[in-house]
Amino acid sequence: MSSITPTELKAKIDNNDSFQLVDVREDYEFETFNIGGINIPLNQVFTSLDCTAKDKPIIFCCNSGKKSKAIVHTVKRKLNITEVFSLQGGLEAFVAE
Repeated sequence: MSSITPTELKAKIDNNDSFQLVDVREDYEFETFNIGGINIPLNQVFTSLDCTAKDKPIIFCCNSGKKSKAIVHTVKRKLNITEVFSLQGGLEAFVAE
């Protein structure tokens, strides 16, 4: 499974690395709190993948990491996109670290 730790994501942010962050929580959750990126609710991911960058890694995140882990697996399998990652532990782990 392709995943990235909160520490690795923070390093990417601090280093201004090129990647696309996609938050798959609901709109109201994203509006209440987010760490940047774009918001594509889980049920809209496959119809909205054209909103994502094709030339850089994509990192999916959610509250706990479970939904983003599932979507990464499906995106890799169905769309044959290889540079796709899930934030381990989700935003809860990112904030706690």
